[in-house]
Amino acid sequence: MATPERQLTVRAIATGFLLGGLLAPCNIYVGLKIGISFNMSIAAALISYAFWNSLSHYGKTPHWGLLENNINQTAASAGASILSSGLVAPIPALQLLTGEPFPYAMLVMWVFVVSFTGIICALAVRRQMLERDALPFPNGVATAETITEIYSQGKEAAYRIKLLFGAAVLSAGVKFYNVYATAKIPNLTLPESWGFKAPTNVADQINFVSWRAIGIELQPSLLLYGFGAIVGPRVGVSLLIGTIVGWMILPKEMLAQGWALPALDGNWYNALYQWLLWPGVSLMVAASLMSFAISIFGIYFKKTSAAQKNQVAKNDAEHSTGGKWHFPRSWFIMGTTVAFVMAIIAQKTIFDIPLWLGSVAFGLSFILAVVAGRVSGETGIAPIGALGKITQVTFGFLAPGNTTTNLMAANVTGGASGQCSDMLHDLKTGQLIGANLKSQVIAQFFGVIAGSLAGCAAYKILIPDPSKDLLTKEWPAPAVAAWKAVAEVMANGVEAMPASTINAIIIAGVIGILLAVLEAIVPAKRKAWVPSASSLGFALIIPPFINLAIFVGSMAGIVAQLINRHWAAKYVIVIAAGLVAGESLAGVFEALSKFIGL
Repeated sequence: MATPERQLTVRAIATGFLLGGLLAPCNIYVGLKIGISFNMSIAAALISYAFWNSLSHYGKTPHWGLLENNINQTAASAGASILSSGLVAPIPALQLLTGEPFPYAMLVMWVFVVSFTGIICALAVRRQMLERDALPFPNGVATAETITEIYSQGKEAAYRIKLLFGAAVLSAGVKFYNVYATAKIPNLTLPESWGFKAPTNVADQINFVSWRAIGIELQPSLLLYGFGAIVGPRVGVSLLIGTIVGWMILPKEMLAQGWALPALDGNWYNALYQWLLWPGVSLMVAASLMSFAISIFGIYFKKTSAAQKNQVAKNDAEHSTGGKWHFPRSWFIMGTTVAFVMAIIAQKTIFDIPLWLGSVAFGLSFILAVVAGRVSGETGIAPIGALGKITQVTFGFLAPGNTTTNLMAANVTGGASGQCSDMLHDLKTGQLIGANLKSQVIAQFFGVIAGSLAGCAAYKILIPDPSKDLLTKEWPAPAVAAWKAVAEVMANGVEAMPASTINAIIIAGVIGILLAVLEAIVPAKRKAWVPSASSLGFALIIPPFINLAIFVGSMAGIVAQLINRHWAAKYVIVIAAGLVAGESLAGVFEALSKFIGL
């Protein structure tokens, strides 16, 4: 009988723990920049393969197997996805609204509790999602295919690793050069004479507004171009449209109507952002909620095929004792009990959320985990933003006027749902390659610990003073802006919004709903031609230079496909991952250097 391949080893857990700790700051950095996270599973698998197989080649260590690598990527992915537990949305939003400090130890404990709740939620819905409904979970499938491919073709793995590390070194090098070199890489800007004549009502303060001053330029940030290649042309073009409308066309009308004041200090981003925030958030929220409703309607009325039913019957044996998908009921009951106790105690002791509201938040986590898992399983995108707004509104009614409860009880439900979605993709990978469920759950647990420690440290280092650092040109933090805006409205009513934004909010909301409906009804092959409402909303919140860089990156991905579709399909994502990881790690290092006074 052949010896079973090793899976849950000390080095697999340790490698995933370290990589999760290394990659978590990358996602925190990116999340605070542009409000988007990146799945780090493939990067973690390639990095570990390069390290351990190099040692194995020289006879220093045993072979680094496929299933062992899967445990590593599971832990690393859990660590890297820690931002969904609140570090780039409700936590900084609360600090902006209340000025409440977050000591590091308390922050780590809170983030861990939210993420651990997400693990329990994933275990509760796993069998329904992965087996009975057999949802595709595209990120999990992509990771499984990549891992299988690099183990079946050694040269393929070596080439991918070279691309990943080469892109990371280049991206980090550009970042370090612009930070530490005397001569900087210049921005690609428009002529100073391009713009518009200031309206007569502000002519005594300013005569001309240059688009360059507003931020219509390209900056040498390879991270942004890499992200553009990842998100693709639909998002990229939508961001371009949003930039043209929000930052090039609307500003003249905003000044003429008095909706925005002239930026006499030259900071046009802050001057225009204060108004653009509201239609931007309205677009994102309306579109997300409508897409979410349409997705749930379609999924629940979708019939289970006979093939899926037969597969469920075949899977039953794997859930018996000794089967690779067996997870002891006693473990689940114990984990759920521990998660419940930790969640309500953490909410009460840290934020003074009543025990009954804490219990409601915990219970809602399981309900919304079903929603998040289904939507993410179908589309690959977890609707954390939409679910967060739903829970904010819910707790706005249960605890009216209480901003802390509104944000942090919603943080439990939204964060747990996000962690649940990420974990289900990892479990999908394990299902496809024949991994052991218990081993993956243990790996998730250690990954969450690593992510909590490293992610919270990165947040404290990157954002030492949220009131000064966030919602700025350097740290736009669009997710923070959205959570903060909803919390203000729920606490203070529509009086919290500038009066001139009401019509803009209504118009933007209607546009978001119509685009979501249009996306749902057009044929699949034509969906790419429907503008992304969420991206249009993001474009009104994020500085225009970020939008333009992502657009250029998305076009670069298209050019690569036109030149060689097969090559682009396999390698563009690897290069893009390197660009994102390289600059974000360099950015974290720069912030750490400032933090310790180097």
